[in-house]
Amino acid sequence: MTGTAPAPFTADDYRARMDRAARAAADAGLAGLLVAPGPDLVWLTGYTPPAATERLTLLVLAPGRAPVLVVPTLEAPDAARAPGAGALNLRDWTDGKDPYAATAALLDVSGRFGISDNAWAMHLLGLQRALPGTSHVSLTEALPMLRAVKDATELELMAAAGAAADATFEEIRKVPFAGRTESEVGADLAGLLRRFGHSQVDFTIVASGPNGANPHHEVGDRVIERGDMVVLDFGGLKDGYGSDTSRTVHVGEPTDEERRVHDLVREAQEAGVRAVKPGVACQEVDRAARSVIEDAGYGEYFIHRTGHGIGVTTHEPPYMIEGERQPLVPGMCFSVEPGVYLPGRFGVRIEDIVTVTEDGGRRLNTTDREMVIVD
Repeated sequence: MTGTAPAPFTADDYRARMDRAARAAADAGLAGLLVAPGPDLVWLTGYTPPAATERLTLLVLAPGRAPVLVVPTLEAPDAARAPGAGALNLRDWTDGKDPYAATAALLDVSGRFGISDNAWAMHLLGLQRALPGTSHVSLTEALPMLRAVKDATELELMAAAGAAADATFEEIRKVPFAGRTESEVGADLAGLLRRFGHSQVDFTIVASGPNGANPHHEVGDRVIERGDMVVLDFGGLKDGYGSDTSRTVHVGEPTDEERRVHDLVREAQEAGVRAVKPGVACQEVDRAARSVIEDAGYGEYFIHRTGHGIGVTTHEPPYMIEGERQPLVPGMCFSVEPGVYLPGRFGVRIEDIVTVTEDGGRRLNTTDREMVIVD
């Protein structure tokens, strides 16, 4: 693929994110945030520890105080080279010392803190032993929208990831399906995603025939046959931001029923995208798509939410699901992916990533949503 990649994020970008996170923590009544290695740490600092380790690494954000990254001494040089290192202070600890005591000195002894969902239990328990007067709440529960609204550069990266996934679909529709296994087509998908710039492939669902009725079917050794409907769902990370798209193809000519169900899902997906507007509750996107399928008598076969947020991970808040009253905000990115799954027979799913604009929504996937016939 061609095109110039957006400029890399700078220390000022990471400083602004950490400031925003600290303010959000204060607004939520928290004494601060404790961010362990994972997507939140990458988004806030640009730092990924060199390998999974049992040694404590923790970003401490508190309103009105400079950010501090607690790191093992042996990993401090790597942390100092992170893109966001210039916007924070490093505090290292050596083997044989107590990392929890070192971290406790940075914290309010009776504060309530948001902590990364993926923090190790041993680290949280160690902090609680050091500061028994503190309490903790998961970051997703306390600040679910922290990463949800993307800035202009992030939206460029999201669009580029979507375009790479689209290019992958345009190529995969040209390969043979009949007589090959799901695993073989899945390997083709993974290779194409990497060819078009993905550094990480998160999933390549190839669900043929009756396997299509399982939304999260893993690729297997089933040989794809002529007459099969095949659900393709694939994505991963390109330049640190996610792609995720689904198209349902047919091997040879479909039956009238298969066309009818495919058209129904396409109409539902279109209704979901049309519902995207600033200020609209997330659940309204789900309702718009779901009502089309329910009105056609297939409601019991639409068995998952309509969508999920996407950014530095392929699944994150917000979620397009009944009961989610979070209003849509320009810059949010999420999937719209209704489906119909007929047990023992076939399934259909159509998925695009959509970003909220000032007056509606914009698809980041633009490949054909009509029935695609493959060989």
